[in-house]
Amino acid sequence: MFRKTAIALTTAAAMFSTAALADGHSKDIVDTAAAAGTFETLLAAATAAGLVDTLKSEGPFTVFAPTDDAFAALPAGTVEDLLKPENKETLAGILTYHVIAGKVMSTDLTDDMEATTVQGTTVMIDLDNDVMVDDANVTTADIETSNGVIHVIDKVIMP
Repeated sequence: MFRKTAIALTTAAAMFSTAALADGHSKDIVDTAAAAGTFETLLAAATAAGLVDTLKSEGPFTVFAPTDDAFAALPAGTVEDLLKPENKETLAGILTYHVIAGKVMSTDLTDDMEATTVQGTTVMIDLDNDVMVDDANVTTADIETSNGVIHVIDKVIMP
């Protein structure tokens, strides 16, 4: 099971990152996510939280990026509520919980390691049953960008 998953993740990462690799990782985290087409909610949230310029800066950053489907799985109205201007600070806290300062590749991970997020608390990495960050599965790992790396996750993780 682990071997099949590892092969599938490697294949998916290779397919997803082809555009970034073709030009020497010239796209930053934001542009890479935008080009993928499956992170529209994440990018809208980053815009509402005022984090786009940071994610386009030099970095490096490691982003655990929930897909649009991951955001859609939240209770009805959650995303809409978080995108309101009065919830900007809460939204920024949730999004920065998905970011680690520095470039952390999947080969750098160890089972049960804790990683400090930009938000200030830690996420738990579990390698026992595939790769998990808190209670989210990493579905695609090691998408390199000009200013870091993206690991795609199937759930929005909460601080």
